[in-house]
Amino acid sequence: MQQKADHQVPVLVVGGSLVGLSLSLFLGRLGVRHLLVERHSGTSIHPRGRGNNVRTMELFRTAGIEPDIKAAASLLADNHGILQAPTLVGDAGEWLFREIDPGGGLARFSPTKWCLCSQNDLEPVLVRGAGALGGDLRYFHELESFSQDPEGVTAYVRDRDSDRLYTVRADYLVACDGPRSPVRGRLGLGQSGPGELFANVSVTFRSKLLAEVVGDRRFICCYLTDPDGDGALLPVDNKENWVFHAPWHPELGETLDEFTEERLQRHIRRAVGSPDLDVEITGKASWRAAERVAERYASGRVFLAGDSAHEMSPTGAFGSNTGIQDAHNLAWKLAAVLDGWAGPGLLETYDTERRPVAEATSARASARSVEHSHPGFAPAPGIGAGRRGGILNIVLGYRYPEGAVLGADPDQPIVPEGMNLSGRPGSRAPHLWLRRSGERLSTLDLYERSMVLLSDAAAPAGSAWHTAARRIAEADGVRLDAYRIGTGPDADLTYDTEGTDWATEHGTNADGAVLVRPDGFVAWRATDAATDAEAELRTVLGAVLDRR
Repeated sequence: MQQKADHQVPVLVVGGSLVGLSLSLFLGRLGVRHLLVERHSGTSIHPRGRGNNVRTMELFRTAGIEPDIKAAASLLADNHGILQAPTLVGDAGEWLFREIDPGGGLARFSPTKWCLCSQNDLEPVLVRGAGALGGDLRYFHELESFSQDPEGVTAYVRDRDSDRLYTVRADYLVACDGPRSPVRGRLGLGQSGPGELFANVSVTFRSKLLAEVVGDRRFICCYLTDPDGDGALLPVDNKENWVFHAPWHPELGETLDEFTEERLQRHIRRAVGSPDLDVEITGKASWRAAERVAERYASGRVFLAGDSAHEMSPTGAFGSNTGIQDAHNLAWKLAAVLDGWAGPGLLETYDTERRPVAEATSARASARSVEHSHPGFAPAPGIGAGRRGGILNIVLGYRYPEGAVLGADPDQPIVPEGMNLSGRPGSRAPHLWLRRSGERLSTLDLYERSMVLLSDAAAPAGSAWHTAARRIAEADGVRLDAYRIGTGPDADLTYDTEGTDWATEHGTNADGAVLVRPDGFVAWRATDAATDAEAELRTVLGAVLDRR
C-alpha cells in the first residue's frame, strides 16, 4: 500500500533555471498542476545564455510573455552581430555576421524574431509568468531521492532552509537539473558524443571607459584574438557593465585559483588593447562546453529536458533554446495524457522526436565554434566538421521524421538544406497572417491547447472536414479545434493580405485538410477530399495520439 505523500501533483519539475521555468510556464498555460523544486536560493545572477532564437520567441509569444521579455531585453535591443578583432583599439577586425536578419527576410517565416535577453533578466520574467498561472515554485528545495512504480513517482525533497524532508507523489517527474544531472545519474542513463570541448571562466566587470573604446560597434559578442589576451567580450548595458569569457585550460593543469582578480584585470586590458582601462571585477563563474546527448530521454515515468538531456557548445546559443523547445514538446504531451485525450504512448514520442534534434543541433553548435574560432577551443580532428552555413534551418526548419506524425518521410534529414516550411508532416506549420473578427493574428497563434484542423471555407470538401472535426471533438473528447480559412460567410479566418492561399502554403489544395499539433508542428495532411472524412480523421487522431 502506497504511503500517503505530503504533496500530490501530476508533474514534479526538478530544476528551476531556464528550461524548468519554461516547462512550468507551458504546463501552467495548459492547466496542469505541478510543483517545481530548485536547489539554489533564487534565479541566476550571472549574465549568460542571452540568445533567444526565433522558435523560442514564437513559443513565448504564444505563452503571452513576449512583451515582458522584450521589455527586460530593452538595453540590448540595438545590439546585432558577432565581431572578431585582435583588440578593440582601432578599426581592425571583421564582422563574422553583421545582422541576425539582414533584409528582414525572417518575416516570411515567423511573426516574431530573435531577442537578446540574458538569463538573469529572462528568468524573473518566467517566474512571474509561471507564478501567475499557479505554478508552485520552490527555491532552496532540493530533490534528495526518488523511486518510481507503474502508477507514479515518489520523491523526497529537502527544504534547505528548515532542513525538513517531505515527500511528493507525482504522476511524472521531469529532470531539468543541468549537465551533471543527479536524476540522469540515478537512472543510469549514459551519454554519447565527443564530450568536453573547452572551458572558460566567465567574468562580470564594470568599466566606464570601455564604452568609449567600443564606440558605436553594437555587437552581441566580440571575439578578441590577441594570443596573450584572447577571449569573448559581451555587453550587458553598453555603458559600464560587461562580461568577459577567458579561456581556461584544466586539461593542462590550470586551476581556477590561478584566475585571480589581478590576472583577470591584466587579461581583459590586454584583450581590449587598453593598458590603462578601468576594470572592476564583480563576479566570476567557470563553465565547460561539451557535446553530449543522453542515450535516452525517458525511463519509465521520468523524463530529461534541457542540459540534463544534452550539452552543446555555446556558439549560436543553441543549448538553452533546444532545452526550452524540449519543454514545450513535452508539456503538451503530458497535458494530453493527463487530461485523457491521448494515450500514454504519446509520451514515447518525446524521445523519438527531440533526441535526434539535439544530436543534429549539438553537431552544428560545435561546427559553429570552429567557424568562429571560439577562444580556447582547439578541436580534435572530426569535431565540428559538420555542414556549415546559415542557422535558420537549424533553429526553425528542423523536422520530426518519426514520432507523433503521419505521412512524414523517415529518411528525410532532421535539419534540411534550406528553409522549406510548406506544411509537410513533421515540420513546423507555415506562418500566415490572417484575420479573425477583424483582429490580425498569425496561424501560429492558433496552436497551443488543442489539435487544430485547417480546411477551406469555400470548398464542399472543406466543410466536410470541418464538420468531421467538430463531431469528433464533441463525441470523443479530443481537444480538437477546426477553422475554415478563406472568404465567404463560412470563413472562420480570412486573409490579411490579398493573393494569399492557405492551401498552397500548406502543400495541399482546397479539398484537403491539415492537422496541426498544439506545438505548431504538422501532424498530418490530406491533399484531397475523403470518402468518409470523419472516419479518416478519427483514424489519424487515434494513431497520432495513441488513442486505442
